[in-house]
Amino acid sequence: MVIKTKHSEVIFGASCWEALNRCVHANSYSTVFILTDTNTGLHCLPHANAKIEFDYQMLDMQAGEENKHIQSCVSLWDSLSEMGADRRSLLINIGGGVVTDLGGFVACTFKRGIDFINIPTSLLAMVDASVGGKTGIDLGALKNQVGIIKEPSMVLVDTDFLDTLPDSEYRSGYAEMLKHGLIQEPAYFEALSGFLSKAEILPHIHHSVGVKAKVVSEDIDEQGLRKILNFGHTLGHAVESHFLTATDKTRLLHGEAIAIGMILEAFLSVKAVGFPLESADKIKSVFQAIYPKVRFDKDTISEVIKMLMHDKKNENGNVLFVLLKAIGEPVWNQSVSEKHILEAFNFYQA
Repeated sequence: MVIKTKHSEVIFGASCWEALNRCVHANSYSTVFILTDTNTGLHCLPHANAKIEFDYQMLDMQAGEENKHIQSCVSLWDSLSEMGADRRSLLINIGGGVVTDLGGFVACTFKRGIDFINIPTSLLAMVDASVGGKTGIDLGALKNQVGIIKEPSMVLVDTDFLDTLPDSEYRSGYAEMLKHGLIQEPAYFEALSGFLSKAEILPHIHHSVGVKAKVVSEDIDEQGLRKILNFGHTLGHAVESHFLTATDKTRLLHGEAIAIGMILEAFLSVKAVGFPLESADKIKSVFQAIYPKVRFDKDTISEVIKMLMHDKKNENGNVLFVLLKAIGEPVWNQSVSEKHILEAFNFYQA
């Protein structure tokens, strides 16, 4: 199965490895590099090695969102230079969203750009991070502040990698799939609401990639429609950033934070654009049945609200949200009051 986007393609199943081998040989790359992190190098690279039919050189980085920063990029740029990479080199990123985001950014900026291919190994990367051309790194605790939009040459989705995932990482990716239903297809949200197992999820991964690819192909530079993919992410990223840096907090995975963000922004939709309260209650019940509930005290909420001022979607000093008029009917560039944000946290915790 193949989903084509404007400048790339997403290839599913066993045939993806055949496509990779053909691509490498057909393009006669001067050198091929594979980037993994400390987890995927151990758990995922052996599976890839059994399929790859070309020579390559290894690059690695430390696992985790806390390593998605410029120092990791500098280390990889130095390694590429020392290992003789040139403009005809290829970088293959094997990993979750941190590896595909950062590896893509490294490729886009090294010698003003070399080809790269993403091989996502987490559910989150398969349905979201590796698709659509967003590359980038965090600036301190602030998510994805520096980056480039450039699609990879191809994305290879081999769902055998899901067997390497801890349950928490599987749930993290599942949140983005639920989001695809909320912003585009009410029936899809309903189909996923019961929390499907890894064995049941396979056809839905293809569907989710199709939803995202369709939106991205219509607005690659995120000037309009593509903004709907940010539903839950304005407050979700702020929550994720705060919990990443606060010494007294347990770090949240991306999907765990975005699940909170979607509950909060569903309530903001009630207040700002007339979203039915019963629909917001439904969203809350679905997410809180899957994700652990987090307690927010006044100081934490205050810090999260401060984080909103650094959201990359802001314009002219205004914090802008994607909200829902109905499930499957999003609107973007919406402003809300701080009073309603505080009420949203009360709704989440009630």
